[in-house]
Amino acid sequence: MSTMIEPYALGPGEGEAIWYRGTLMTVKAGEQRTGGRLTLIEHAFRSGFAAPLHVHHREEEPWYVLEGRVQFTCAELEYEATSGAFIFLPRDVPHRFRILGDAGARMLLLSLPGGLEGMFRELGQPAPAAVLPPPPGPPDHEQMRAVAARYGVEFPDDMATMR
Repeated sequence: MSTMIEPYALGPGEGEAIWYRGTLMTVKAGEQRTGGRLTLIEHAFRSGFAAPLHVHHREEEPWYVLEGRVQFTCAELEYEATSGAFIFLPRDVPHRFRILGDAGARMLLLSLPGGLEGMFRELGQPAPAAVLPPPPGPPDHEQMRAVAARYGVEFPDDMATMR
């Protein structure tokens, strides 16, 4: 049985808005709309946001920086990305990133195949408005590990320094 994927378009600011760890994520394309082929999420980050060291066992993670400065670490790659930069993070390779400077950042995440948006839905909450949420409190590390594991994401280090 074949599933027909329908064309669609979203304008600026349109898509499913999720608040996750003090960020605003706007899902532009997800598993359901793309037949599982990809996920595309526009991210808005505050200055200082840091994704802890983690590994995706199911998907590749290409990132495109729209605005701001972001320090990426993946295997031996250390890269300070600025507007217009592209970073490819392969599956099964530990990586992390941190937002630098005072202005925050905006990036596009293309996750191949799709489905990663489900993890952010479970760990975040629907955004009542397409704005950055208030700064978050400390994350529940055990909940993050449990939910992430269902999506093939692993945190090999201590997450106590995550903010």
